[in-house]
Amino acid sequence: MSQFSPEGDKLTLAHFFKNIPKDVYPVGRLDYDSEGLLLLTNDKQLNHRLLNPLFVHEREYWVQVEGEANAELIAPLTKGVVIKVDGQPYTCKPAVVELIDPPILPERDPPIRLRRHIPTSWLSVTIKEGKNRQVRKMTAAVNLPTLRLLRYRIGSVTISGMEPGTIRVTDARVKTLLFQRGKK
Repeated sequence: MSQFSPEGDKLTLAHFFKNIPKDVYPVGRLDYDSEGLLLLTNDKQLNHRLLNPLFVHEREYWVQVEGEANAELIAPLTKGVVIKVDGQPYTCKPAVVELIDPPILPERDPPIRLRRHIPTSWLSVTIKEGKNRQVRKMTAAVNLPTLRLLRYRIGSVTISGMEPGTIRVTDARVKTLLFQRGKK
């Protein structure tokens, strides 16, 4: 769980990182079935800027989906699909979506469900909003259910070169990286 406080029998950040100061909290969330970049901070201004929808910033996800994705299937994602948010229809802002080669990633624990006779595809999905389970709901809306979801980037900060469970300590320059305009 992307939190330090215990919740049932699920592992939390406290199980993996023992020496984090008490005033440091995760910014944003990754659901229990997702992996990837998670920012931890005690900077209240940075926290506000990342969580408040008034301050738009990109989040890029690498998504393994069930099925053979193609330009026709992913086109609706680039225009804005309708998903349910709190039980109500919500039209997502257009996403930037590309088919990508399968990335080289460590095995997932637990592994994703795999069916031998059903192909999978990988997408890069970049969004500028953060509704609960949004990317999963978006891919499901175009009949490409998400099997594995990894947050690769927030702003210009990426997990490139990092292994699962590692921490990269940064300083004030992270704000510049997070809010830079431009590509990865």
